[in-house]
Amino acid sequence: MDPITELLAEVLEEIRPIDSGAPAAYIPELATADPDLLAFAVVGPRGRVRSVGDDRAEFTIQSISKPFVLALALEEHGLDAVLGRVGAEPSGEPFNAISLEPITGRPANPMINAGAIATSALVPGDDVELRTARIADLLSAFAGRSLWVDEAVYSSESLTGERNRALAHLLKSHGVIDGPVDVAVETYFRQCSLLVSVRDLAIMAATLAFGGVNPVTGERVVGERVARDVLSIMSSCGMYDFSGEWLLRVGLPAKSGVSGGLMAVAPSQFGVAAFSPRLDQHGNSVRAVALVEAASERFGMHLLEPHESVASPAMTMHGDDAGRVVRLGGELGYAGAERIVAVLRELSEGLPAGEPLTVDARELGRTHPGALIALRGEFADLPDWVWLKE
Repeated sequence: MDPITELLAEVLEEIRPIDSGAPAAYIPELATADPDLLAFAVVGPRGRVRSVGDDRAEFTIQSISKPFVLALALEEHGLDAVLGRVGAEPSGEPFNAISLEPITGRPANPMINAGAIATSALVPGDDVELRTARIADLLSAFAGRSLWVDEAVYSSESLTGERNRALAHLLKSHGVIDGPVDVAVETYFRQCSLLVSVRDLAIMAATLAFGGVNPVTGERVVGERVARDVLSIMSSCGMYDFSGEWLLRVGLPAKSGVSGGLMAVAPSQFGVAAFSPRLDQHGNSVRAVALVEAASERFGMHLLEPHESVASPAMTMHGDDAGRVVRLGGELGYAGAERIVAVLRELSEGLPAGEPLTVDARELGRTHPGALIALRGEFADLPDWVWLKE
């Protein structure tokens, strides 16, 4: 067992004794879940899946489908069109609350049920089967394998889903939903009934973490801007009326589901997922929350912690017959560009006249536009023998 997997296993065993909470009872099929199931998984930039516990156990994705269906709507219609139907503000209310704007009837955000139904209604297709197929195809690409609906859970959700139907009729009355209400709401029930494992969720989270590219398959699933927008809404709304405290304690965009799943995203670092069926009063898994909070602390994943590599990109220097060479690596942002310029100015002052200085940027993984603007402006003031090699 490698050191990271050992750490995951250690955290898992620390959390295992927690036995508070209970499986969701309002959906009969979910109420029968084994409350002792517990799993944890992490996927990094090279696509290696590390998982411990009951990592092969399958459960329905439930509300964790919401960010991915939002991604589909954004890919199809664009941000402005989606925001015309659903907002992006935290509701501060439970997931099934009637959080609609007084005049427009627009739901507060896509992570609560009303907003998710509105988002599902934006998926192209004339009937439930076509829309479900579009959703399943996208979520399968995120997971890197084919996902399918648990028909027993779907039937259970549909039979007990009158509150969601009521929300859908309210949305229809405000013109938020086009087309038949039953198509929108049954599509929503079916997307929530897709089966996943904790390993699938970790891969799906990692795909968002790396700008829409699945690190296991190498496939671009959605665009970078779409992945960024989805994570933005997850960070403020993904944990319902616990979202503020979650961001304070854990500091990661996340989404929970009432089957006990939880995924979290450390952008450009990891996709993380946990599973345990016992829920707290917010509808979040008690032990999954504890697992991801512990992982965030031990792996240093909180978004608002300082990250020196952003201000200090990788840089090595050496000399050869052709002169002095500065090689850059990693990610180059505006703050990093300032450091590079300071080093180059210091070097240029100590070099013999006419000796060339090469900046080799071929190993940079990413360069932000602001950094390029800063570099161009600074290089204009340096001697002619300083240049960038593309």
